[in-house]
Amino acid sequence: MNSRIRVTVWNEFRHEQRNPKVQEHYPQGIHAVIAGALAGEDVDVRTATLDEPEHGLTAEVLGQTDVLLWWGHLAHDEVRDEVVERVYDRVMEGMGLIVLHSGHFSRIFKRLMGTTCDLKWREGNDRERLWVVSPGHPIVEGVGEYIQLEHEEMYGEHFDIPAPDTLVFISWFTGGEVFRSGACYERGRGKIFYFRPGHETHPTYHHPDVQRVLRNAVHWAAPTVRSTPRAFGHAQPLEGAGS
Repeated sequence: MNSRIRVTVWNEFRHEQRNPKVQEHYPQGIHAVIAGALAGEDVDVRTATLDEPEHGLTAEVLGQTDVLLWWGHLAHDEVRDEVVERVYDRVMEGMGLIVLHSGHFSRIFKRLMGTTCDLKWREGNDRERLWVVSPGHPIVEGVGEYIQLEHEEMYGEHFDIPAPDTLVFISWFTGGEVFRSGACYERGRGKIFYFRPGHETHPTYHHPDVQRVLRNAVHWAAPTVRSTPRAFGHAQPLEGAGS
């Protein structure tokens, strides 16, 4: 396996082209800010967007991706079936997937979770406090007891997802709601991390602790080097008859 982690940041890239407030925070797109935060001495980053051919997620691109980050909102239904299945297959093979904010409604996340992934929401200026509830988890390395965001969109329970393998963050909002904001899963050989904050009209992805979590999550979600198990189908007993 390549010693460097190969990352693809996928962004719908619609809000940035329509909303001046979003352009103010992300003039080159949300994907550009995230890619800039992730690039480093052991990470190679590329970006892809919805309106590229095959949404920028060709078989070749995904075959060269160790971890895929996904941000979408306005156009979940425009993502083609074959691309959803292509990403799904790569996760089963071991590619990591980090689903961001409104990507909870993406077709690929719902496909992997097997639920509606629905929730409560309120677009406003709530303060969000993301409490670390798994302090020993590698995704929160270098993060304090909580991350505080002064202005964010509210997501509230009930969040219709399966019980996480590990819950890393729980958010509290000034309206009184709470939310499971950092959820880890394994599907097939792949690792999945859902990370809640990131509303497009707020500068959330410029926040140093949010960037730290994303960098940590990329290293956590990177594939583990292991040969493909060959233990499927009919099998002979390991021990002799009568032993």
